[in-house]
Amino acid sequence: MKKRIFIAGHRGMVGSALVRAFNNIEGFQVVTRARADLDLTSQAAVNDFFINEKIDAVYLAAARVGGIYANANFPANFIYENLSIANNVIHEAFSSGVKKLLFFGSSCIYPRVTSQPIPESALLQGSLEPTNEPYAIAKIAGIKLCESYNRQYGTDYRSVMPTNLYGPNDNFHPRNSHVIPALIRRFHEAKINGDTKVEVWGSGSAMRDFLHVDDLAQACVHVMQLPEDIYSNEVEAMASHINIGSGSDCSIREIAEKIAQVVGFPGELFFNSSMPDGTPRKLLDASFLNSLGWQPNIQLEVGLKETYKWFLANKHK
Repeated sequence: MKKRIFIAGHRGMVGSALVRAFNNIEGFQVVTRARADLDLTSQAAVNDFFINEKIDAVYLAAARVGGIYANANFPANFIYENLSIANNVIHEAFSSGVKKLLFFGSSCIYPRVTSQPIPESALLQGSLEPTNEPYAIAKIAGIKLCESYNRQYGTDYRSVMPTNLYGPNDNFHPRNSHVIPALIRRFHEAKINGDTKVEVWGSGSAMRDFLHVDDLAQACVHVMQLPEDIYSNEVEAMASHINIGSGSDCSIREIAEKIAQVVGFPGELFFNSSMPDGTPRKLLDASFLNSLGWQPNIQLEVGLKETYKWFLANKHK
């Protein structure tokens, strides 16, 4: 009998990558629900879903996400919705007897200023980046929920901390998106309109680690297949979460120049230093996961080209 896997947030970038990954793996039946059919912020609705669907494992990729602008302007939405989703899905999964769950955190859970690359042990060791603190707090709460259910009830609820992601099904909104999709859209529209200059928010000096979402999906499958005794023994000292990153970073200026080249924008880049840079540097230490046999496969330049092709094919949908 196939194991029933609930992928929460299957239409998003991470969730859709997980669906693609499981489509190539035997022995699993993927269960999904559109937001219109299942409101994850409603405890009653989530309870009914788990009672009726008999789920074996959960991949909790559903979240309200966005870039600096969205986090700064909708902080209440970010903390309320993400807390509600984590509370409802994790608790109701436990209540219905689900033994395995994977929770997706974010690299913004780590202190704004910390050692680089950032180890798992850096969690709660300093102040968060103010521009996305509400979102980060909700994600930290989700990690601690998984930890607490494991300690009290012996569940196998794991958490992964992805670095900055990009790829198909990303959010390309001009204001509410993260840096790579925002710049892909901005450079594309500038090329089409014949503009000679494109504004990039911030000084361009901030450093970021970028990972293609299909690499993330493969890493998550790998993490969930690790034996429980190996996983729990190794990560106990690291607060039961594992970093997933590319292992290298580049500046926002460098990524903007790469995207301009991929899109074919020949004009000038203007870095607006009056806009926030966010965390000065954010490179995750992925050495622990690497030691367990996982490595990323998609090079940044290749991934950017594939992502731009996806954008061109889907920008009017």
